[in-house]
Amino acid sequence: MLTARDIMSSKVVSVTPDTDIPTAARLMVDNKYNGLPVVSKDGTLVGIICQSDLISQQKKLNVPTLFTVLDGIIPMRSMSDLDAEMRKIAASKVSEAMTAAPTTVRPSTPIDEIASLMVDNQYHSLPVVEDGQVVGIIGKEDILKTLIPG
Repeated sequence: MLTARDIMSSKVVSVTPDTDIPTAARLMVDNKYNGLPVVSKDGTLVGIICQSDLISQQKKLNVPTLFTVLDGIIPMRSMSDLDAEMRKIAASKVSEAMTAAPTTVRPSTPIDEIASLMVDNQYHSLPVVEDGQVVGIIGKEDILKTLIPG
């Protein structure tokens, strides 16, 4: 059975938490990447930034519906969710828009587990990590390539 090691891209382009949003967007567009690992100065994975994280900057902020009870205002949605959405929309650095502590796979992870993670959680990219360091990345296209006889 194929594993992450067999299908991953080992030439990984990553960004740091301090990378500005336009630079991350340019890397994704120019290289046709769905996501980029976010690594600390020592190369440890700290997050992932995906196209959807950047696209959210262009969306309209959904202000929660409010209702009053005994002169108190109660939002119909969590204020922490609203706060997180506002931070993502206003992000100027990768650290403000990324998903921290992303799901990862090991080089030995079988392709069926990788496919299940991607489909079940709507992931487009999964970092491949060994000993805390990013050694590869798998995108949906990497899974699709396995379906083409070759």
